[in-house]
Amino acid sequence: MPVKAVATAEVPPEATVVPAAKPDRSYFWDKLHSLTGIIPIGAFLAEHFWSNSYALVSVDRYNQASYDLQTIPWRVPVEALMIWIPLLYHGFYGIYIWSKGKSNVTRYDYGANWMYVLQRWTGLVAFVFIGWHVYLERFLTQGKSDYFDVSATLANPLFLGFYVVGILAVSYHFGNGLWQFANKWGLVVGRGAQRKAAWAAGTIGVLFALVGLAIVFSFVFQWHPFQFYAQ
Repeated sequence: MPVKAVATAEVPPEATVVPAAKPDRSYFWDKLHSLTGIIPIGAFLAEHFWSNSYALVSVDRYNQASYDLQTIPWRVPVEALMIWIPLLYHGFYGIYIWSKGKSNVTRYDYGANWMYVLQRWTGLVAFVFIGWHVYLERFLTQGKSDYFDVSATLANPLFLGFYVVGILAVSYHFGNGLWQFANKWGLVVGRGAQRKAAWAAGTIGVLFALVGLAIVFSFVFQWHPFQFYAQ
């Protein structure tokens, strides 16, 4: 029985070579961005609110706390390594992520979409506010600002408004960032755990906002509700 010839198409050699996939490094940088928002920036934020809370005790206690921080050995290189460099990376990489993302909040009016938009905008405001605050209190005064320097700054209504907006932006960004960090790093699994984590992170953000505003009011109104601690 005759065998029919089967026509085959000749495949060029180059077509059989599968190009190697480019390594996706965005996963690492995204993780690092999330981590730097908590450690060390979040830790610095908590310490900063803690030390500034001495303004609620008395002028002298605030000035002493400020002096103790200013006289830490190797303060400048430690701040550069633990605060400025992570802050610059977190801020600029956050802007890069924002430029790549697309918001659909106008089409889908969901809470998660609004949280996404607010996280991006408050991050930008917080980045500008922290940078300005560091420049004003660290570089412009050569790290020697005291209670009356801050009080004089907040006597300007524009600066006062900027401080209030900045504190609210930082507090929201940190609180919501905590929740995103817990999800992104797999610390909470399941809708129930994620919901509880959202409440916990939101509570932390609100507490940070209340403490920050109380500190501002201390400088504006010479308000020291915990003055009995110093007695």
